[in-house]
Amino acid sequence: MHQMFRMPQADQKPVLETLAGSVERVTFHNAENGFAVLKVHTRGKRDLVTVVGHTPAVSAGEWITASGLWISDRTHGLQFKAEVLKTTPPTGVEGIEKYLASGQMRGIGPAMAKRIVAAFGKDTFEIIEASPDRLIEVQGIGPLRASRIVAGWAEQKAVREIMIFLHAHGVGTARAVRIFKTYGFDAVQVMTEDPYRLAKDVRGIGFRTADAIAAKLGMEKTASQRIRAGISFALQTATDEGHCALPIEALARLAGQLLDVDQELIRTAIVEELATGEIVSDTIGTETCLFLRGLYLAEQAIASRLIERASGPPPWPEIDLERAIPWVEGRTGKTLAASQREALRLVLGSKVAVVTGGPGVGKTTLLDTILRLLVAKGVKVALAAPTGRAAKRMTEQTGLDAKTIHRLLEIAPEHGGFSRNEESPLDCDLLVVDETSMVDVPLMNALTKAIPAHAGLLMVGDVDQLPSVGSGQVLADIIGSDRIPVARLTEVFRQAAESRIVVNAHRINKGQMPEPPKAGEESDFYFVEIDDPKEGVPKIIQMIKERIPRRFGLDPMKDIQVLCPMNRGVLGARNLNIQLQEVLNPNPASRVERFGWRFSPGDRVMETQNDYDREVFNGDLGTVVRIDDEEGALIAAFDGREVSYPFGELDTLVPAYATTIHKSQGSEYPAVIIPVVTQHFTMLARNLLYTGVTRGKRLVVLVGQKKAVAMAVRGGQMKRRWTKLREWIAAA
Repeated sequence: MHQMFRMPQADQKPVLETLAGSVERVTFHNAENGFAVLKVHTRGKRDLVTVVGHTPAVSAGEWITASGLWISDRTHGLQFKAEVLKTTPPTGVEGIEKYLASGQMRGIGPAMAKRIVAAFGKDTFEIIEASPDRLIEVQGIGPLRASRIVAGWAEQKAVREIMIFLHAHGVGTARAVRIFKTYGFDAVQVMTEDPYRLAKDVRGIGFRTADAIAAKLGMEKTASQRIRAGISFALQTATDEGHCALPIEALARLAGQLLDVDQELIRTAIVEELATGEIVSDTIGTETCLFLRGLYLAEQAIASRLIERASGPPPWPEIDLERAIPWVEGRTGKTLAASQREALRLVLGSKVAVVTGGPGVGKTTLLDTILRLLVAKGVKVALAAPTGRAAKRMTEQTGLDAKTIHRLLEIAPEHGGFSRNEESPLDCDLLVVDETSMVDVPLMNALTKAIPAHAGLLMVGDVDQLPSVGSGQVLADIIGSDRIPVARLTEVFRQAAESRIVVNAHRINKGQMPEPPKAGEESDFYFVEIDDPKEGVPKIIQMIKERIPRRFGLDPMKDIQVLCPMNRGVLGARNLNIQLQEVLNPNPASRVERFGWRFSPGDRVMETQNDYDREVFNGDLGTVVRIDDEEGALIAAFDGREVSYPFGELDTLVPAYATTIHKSQGSEYPAVIIPVVTQHFTMLARNLLYTGVTRGKRLVVLVGQKKAVAMAVRGGQMKRRWTKLREWIAAA
């Protein structure tokens, strides 16, 4: 008998249907929130069914059971919308093969999956789990590959367990691999005992994520453990922004916004944190500030080492400059100006010294002169710079071997530090560091530890550029202390003065508007005016694709870099990366999508963290070489060296068609395009624009609003950084 379909009453929920089947393929899965679109084989249906729902982890071949409703989607047709979606490992031979070949298992591709299942059938999982030594029965699997498959299997199980735990606590699962890498097989136990450790230990996981887990586990809002974790996180956030400390008031306010509890509780927790010694209280000027203990001790140590070293005599014999200068000038073919002679006298007479100045003032000529004189006297010199690019440039300019500071100090990944230190110092009589404005407090601490007691230190850099990405403002504090000899070069030489890039950089630095070229004049500096930021995107694309390559013969992929004041906004690095990637690397042969980005062979990429294991550092630029689905890894080349990133660890890599000016420090590019719009007002500062403009070698184009350029030029420096190094040096 025909039964009529009754509409549910307003207060009745629709009756949920159930569906079961095996996953043929995963069309889409967002690892952050678990949203999935699956194609599923169900009994009795010839065509695949589309199932949409949320699940922490899913692979082809798995069996799913779902309860939900059939809906008709305007674009995608009939779909089963699952409210509850459960996955279980496959038991059938076909499902097992699909599961192994799905790319979840590192080291197993489709062909290998077929061979393994042909050998072990339904017992495959059991054999990998319980008798892994039998894997070598399969053609193409030797002991090494077998051990990799077993390790991959164990890791995958652990990562899934982490995903399910996070999902159950209402938290995104994209960082599960990073959590596993941090805590190994104890991850779930660690997160249960102290979820706030996540915010401290795992990159990309903030306080809010840890707090959500803690709340689900029953942690009270006013619990002392929660408030202390909030204070510690607030201070860590400040150091990520370059501070070494924060005034108590500012820290309490920041923690208050984060925790949403009474200020009284925060003050009590600050006292408790001080008692543990993790946080230290001291003054900067008249303000009482709180420091992370490590940074506090590092600034103190840098100051005492520099002062102790500066008080000694240089380790080279006195040089008669009246005779030495003509000798050097004969070799270089360059005549030293009076200001350079004075700087030369100062540096050669000091054990520790600084040379600073903007573009075109002859820092390179001066350094070349110093090194030629000292090398001729048998002085053993070591040269270093913070980035690979800056070190390469130093080598080209001086003809001597320069290394990155990290390579010079010999990275020891096992303890996250360096092999070179007081016990095992560097072998040199003089260490020269270029681009010193980029060096942060932890790196300067490591560097000053490793210089032998007798040796001198020469720091070269442009103090008017942005301070380091990491904590501190080392070069500015050293100069500001008035205790270390400083040669400040200001005279722009005639040849450099022909470049509008150089002239305008100095104008910006003095608080004056840059001057565009006169009509019809060939120039290396242009200003393209726009009224609305939206106009900027097609203009920038047209410049990169057509106008700059046609007029200047530059390669859009290799030679032109977009530098943005910030990540956000229409003309921020994030949006421009997406737009430029579409235009400059369209229809790639393969791709991987992770952490909100698409990566394909040919893409320009940048590392955003110091990765000691891979020896790739914050700001290093590379190119994607290939995507290895079988290994579940992306391979990128950095300065010709190939580096492998498993898909789950791509969160430190970003496309680099556009990048922030902060991240471009120490790099130079043939052509630079800088969007400058009032939308970016919070970041528009003189040293930001100056740093961006001085990155361009042959061409600089500002695209933006005159008003925004004026805001940057008049805006003075970026907001102050809370550091104590200047005081420590001055008082030593």
